[in-house]
Amino acid sequence: MMTMITTRYYKVADHVFGIQTAVEDFALMRNYEPFCWDKDTALFILTIEDGERIDYTEELRQEEEGQEIFCGKTADGKSVFEFRWQYETAGWLVCPDDYHEGLLVMTGKYRKLAIDNALMVLYALATAPHDTVLFHAAVVSHKEKAYMFLGKSGTGKSTHARLWLKYIEGTALVNDDNPVVRIQHDGATVYGSPWSGKTPCYRNVCYPLGGIVLLSQAPYNKIRRLKGIEAYASLVPSISGKRWDQHVADGLHQTENALAMTTPVFHLECLPDEEAAKVCQEAVES
Repeated sequence: MMTMITTRYYKVADHVFGIQTAVEDFALMRNYEPFCWDKDTALFILTIEDGERIDYTEELRQEEEGQEIFCGKTADGKSVFEFRWQYETAGWLVCPDDYHEGLLVMTGKYRKLAIDNALMVLYALATAPHDTVLFHAAVVSHKEKAYMFLGKSGTGKSTHARLWLKYIEGTALVNDDNPVVRIQHDGATVYGSPWSGKTPCYRNVCYPLGGIVLLSQAPYNKIRRLKGIEAYASLVPSISGKRWDQHVADGLHQTENALAMTTPVFHLECLPDEEAAKVCQEAVES
């Protein structure tokens, strides 16, 4: 029986991209449905197929909560990203250096994980030169602005977002893991995305970014404003990108610098309690 291949388009933070794959794969992609878009000029197209191992020379690897991403180059110079879960390979993303297209070769294991990871990687790299960054953060909205919470894995980003939802009336969750931020003529805007970690929150919404808060655990609640290089440095670890690629790195630096200069950035040392949310709210909304 012949597999039917089709292409569908999506728009995230005003960037359009396409996905070309078997019709059955779209049943795994319900989180993308709020971002469906008519056919348009796409920033990139991801083609998905099953296939054999892609050989490459490893450049870098990262690991978090049982998931590994290996980065490297093929013999003909294309970028490769191998996605593993619990030591098993889910697939390989292969793309040229302009990142305007990508081929995801899958093994048949952890299919949705491979698709989501490939799209996040390709999106982050293709949009980097366009004043856009993909954050690892939790975001809430309140009074028509959004506030983004950063921190190392396990710091309590999701917990702090839930404290706002519980104790600060009128708060809504925008995204719990991978929001997108764009620098525009009137400032920074944060967008929901199809990627939201363990908490399903796939909202096609956007808000002016009112503030960014770096969290760290402490036996007290204390917040202070960060400025200059300190504000810039607090953003970098939470932004996805291939920083050893000069073209990508230049785009990320430009956006990070603009964010540090135009958006209030704070450091909140906190407990997981009501007072922490109230202290944070008072500082970022003042």
